[in-house]
Amino acid sequence: MAGGRWHRLTVHGWFVVVISVIATLLLVCAVVGAVTLDRTSRLSQQLTTRISPALVEAANMQKALIDQETGVRGYLLTGRAEFLSPYSEGVRAEQVSRDRVAALLADRADLRADLTAISERAAAWRRDYAEFMTAHRQRDEAVPDATVEAGKQAFDGIRALLDSQSAHLTQARDQSKAELAGAERVRNFAFLGMLVVFTLAAAAVAVLLRRAVGRPLDELRAASRRVAAGDFGLGIPARGPADIREVANDVEQMRVRIVNALHESGQQHALLREQAEELRRSNAELEQFAYVASHDLQEPLRKVATFCQLLEKRFGDVLDERGRQYVHFAVDGATRMQVLINDLLRFSRVGRVYDEREPVDLEKALDKVIDDLSAPIEESGATFERPDPLPTVVGDATMLRLLWQNLISNAIKFRDPARPPLVRIACERGEEGEWEFSVADNGIGVEPEFADKIFIIFQRLHSRETYTGTGIGLAMCKKIVETHGGRIWLDTDYTGGARIRFTLPVHEDTEDTEDTGHEDTGLEDTGHEGIDS
Repeated sequence: MAGGRWHRLTVHGWFVVVISVIATLLLVCAVVGAVTLDRTSRLSQQLTTRISPALVEAANMQKALIDQETGVRGYLLTGRAEFLSPYSEGVRAEQVSRDRVAALLADRADLRADLTAISERAAAWRRDYAEFMTAHRQRDEAVPDATVEAGKQAFDGIRALLDSQSAHLTQARDQSKAELAGAERVRNFAFLGMLVVFTLAAAAVAVLLRRAVGRPLDELRAASRRVAAGDFGLGIPARGPADIREVANDVEQMRVRIVNALHESGQQHALLREQAEELRRSNAELEQFAYVASHDLQEPLRKVATFCQLLEKRFGDVLDERGRQYVHFAVDGATRMQVLINDLLRFSRVGRVYDEREPVDLEKALDKVIDDLSAPIEESGATFERPDPLPTVVGDATMLRLLWQNLISNAIKFRDPARPPLVRIACERGEEGEWEFSVADNGIGVEPEFADKIFIIFQRLHSRETYTGTGIGLAMCKKIVETHGGRIWLDTDYTGGARIRFTLPVHEDTEDTEDTGHEDTGLEDTGHEGIDS
């Protein structure tokens, strides 16, 4: 049961236990120290302020009594009155010393008994002998020898009591000294024991914390680092206080989940490898199809168109209006099929065939596109407003020129018949630091509900008779922009035409650099058919 309670302790609990043990040791040591110090202080005070002064006063009282006896004896032998002065002074000195000894030995009844006996004997000696003999001598009467001898014996008894008192006081002083020395030894041993206890307690606490807290934390840290380094099969040890074990169990559960996730991801990875292999085969087949579409399918279409035109030229005078219309439909269908095939090939190649990333000067790329579209620009009377200069970005030069070509071609194609096209090209920094471009025109515009539809391949908003094209242009623009890490959208807040916005990432190695020329990458002249929305 006790082991279970210790096992449930947390790190906080261990520290509470350790602090409680240290506090208990401090309290015990403080009590022992206080008791020993108090005993030493009391014994020292008793020795220095009571017994030793009482011994000195007892000696003074003994001297005062001896002075009394000497004075009486001298007066009896000589009859001279000056010998009575030591007697009188001795009586007064005895009284003073007796009072002081009584005060100093107030708590020692055994020692006060000697003082009481001496005082009573001294009073009896003075009353029965000293005063009686001095009175006879003052009257010039002879003092009986028996009285003198009895007085002498009585004072000898007082001397014996004084010696006994002195011996008792000396014994008490020696006993107090011994007790004080013993108390001091106990005090010294107590403080030495405190120092040893504190040292042992500190060592025990350090060892306890190391074994109970430090070692489990080290094991948990080492195991966690090995798992983090990739040894996912290593189990996390759960030892030590309860909260450390809980953390270890949580880490172990996380490791198990990671192992399971890795196992599942391994299976998924194998599946992805199979799918990637299938995708590579599919792409190879798509490449083969593109080759066939660009070569084998083009030739029959050219033959159909050519021979239909020859048929019309040779038998034009024989064919009626309906026949010539049929021939025209055949030629037009073959031509549109060629355009559609070429546009599909271009769309499939975006981000896959070219994708040669390099610094591209968008200013020069736009100049090249405007030069390529000079014929429709002159025919429509289009004018341009553009910032000076456009930035340099990293990307595929061919694809970026194709992006400009599609956007400008659409701005010219979908113009308002009542006014010449005006194309505004702008560039600024976006909210996230990227380059944000816009191509705005004053044409017929796009309704907001078609903002997403215009970027879907083959989606047309107008009939083929009204505006030519295959409906791939803006879908190709979207693919080009997203391949370069940007996004493209229709600005639905713009009125008076259409405004297409798109973003391209900013690259530090091209930002704020001088304009550098790039050679023409050989963008084929595709005209402006098949690039509308």
